[in-house]
Amino acid sequence: MTESHTGGPHAGLRLMAVHAHPDDESSKGAATSAKYAAEGHEVLVVTLTGGERGDILNAAMDRPGVKERMSEIRKEEMAAAAAALGVNQMWLGFVDSGLPEGDPRPPVPEGSFAAIDIEAPIEALVQVVREFRPHVMITYDEHGGYPHPDHIRDHEVSVAAFERAGDPQAHPEAGEPWTVSKLYYTHGFIRDRMVLFSDEFARNGEESPFAEWLSNWDPSRGDLMGRITTQIECAKYFPQRDDALRAHATQIDPNGVFFKVPLEWQQRLWPTEEFELARTRVHTSIPETDLFAGIEGR
Repeated sequence: MTESHTGGPHAGLRLMAVHAHPDDESSKGAATSAKYAAEGHEVLVVTLTGGERGDILNAAMDRPGVKERMSEIRKEEMAAAAAALGVNQMWLGFVDSGLPEGDPRPPVPEGSFAAIDIEAPIEALVQVVREFRPHVMITYDEHGGYPHPDHIRDHEVSVAAFERAGDPQAHPEAGEPWTVSKLYYTHGFIRDRMVLFSDEFARNGEESPFAEWLSNWDPSRGDLMGRITTQIECAKYFPQRDDALRAHATQIDPNGVFFKVPLEWQQRLWPTEEFELARTRVHTSIPETDLFAGIEGR
């Protein structure tokens, strides 16, 4: 059970984070979700696909029977991760598209999330929005955070649902209209953050786990920090984020790069998670330190 309180101007508001696959909620804005849940807000993670086509990325889990049970195992992992974060979670039920490889990249499998008519997931998400009635939604930017077809489709579906959920003419069979106040993009892979940690490794006479990543940085990607409008102080919840990540044992190697930077360094040097205010229907001042800034309790 998570600690909660009901004090403060924004107590009891609702936050919805829309993610493409199980594990995305634990690697993108996870400590922020845990923070708001602990503070007494309702936090719902909506997972659009089941992650059925995910590879086994943790060698310790690459054993007989795991790949054959991937769909079931990923549901179990997701339940454990949600419990670690103290959030609620629901599945939208679409099929993971996988990440087809090749040059040119082959099409995603027929019937998968990124291949089907986009109207079906939009209507499904509109219905969830109208049922949960979030004040704030979180999704990915137009690049999907990285160019996975399901992440890009997640962006498209989430933005459309944000726009349509409050329109009584749109999807009238999907429930009573609800107007979401704010939509954010989550940004996690920020170059400035990696440079800061790399400098700390150098000061301690250690090699940075981000050296290769930084050496291959494509400057055409631009400066993500230039897009950031909102930084959430959430260092206290980094341990819950890490527990949630480890819960996705098929996808996250506990000895991998996610865990190379000592927790104390992270909490001291970069104690925030970063977001971009993409749409707002309320007045707020930039920069923000609260996703609910400008929203009155209702």
